[in-house]
Amino acid sequence: MRYEKIITLKDGRPCVLRNGTSEDGPACLEVVLRTRRQTDYLLSRPEEISLTPRQESEYLQRKTEDPKEIELIAEVDGTLAGMAGIEAVARYWKTAPRATFGVSVDQEFWGLGIGRALTEACIRCAREAGYSQLELEVVADNEAALELYRSAGFTEYGRNPRGFRSRDSGWQELVLMRLELDD
Repeated sequence: MRYEKIITLKDGRPCVLRNGTSEDGPACLEVVLRTRRQTDYLLSRPEEISLTPRQESEYLQRKTEDPKEIELIAEVDGTLAGMAGIEAVARYWKTAPRATFGVSVDQEFWGLGIGRALTEACIRCAREAGYSQLELEVVADNEAALELYRSAGFTEYGRNPRGFRSRDSGWQELVLMRLELDD
């Protein structure tokens, strides 16, 4: 799946939203590692990431070639500022209408509208791919993310009080959210 759009950030700078390509593999891996050091709200910790730059490049290439999945990057002044993607829950008939969504933005770029732009782009791509539902899990304490997802139309459908185990704060409650795309 392919996507490209230029947006204007809250500080007036242009930001390119586009597919991550195989050439972006090393930079994307660096952002993955950096964002995981910056917050305890993401699924994994940096030391748990065992991908090589080459594997990240191959992953990005597969996502670009896949008609139902995508990995987007946000680029500001030539710097990779964030990433987001959608992928099928599973490739079975029963789950084919459902996709999952995830986003991360480098802390240096928080508050500029990149997370919202990546979220909206992924929603659009999920619709174009024919999904009926987009799903995500968010740490309940992550109020900024919850506000963003609610404003984008996601609704809560459950909670898991022991969703993530944090090294810093014990158990983190996860809010399960979904967005119906076929209404």
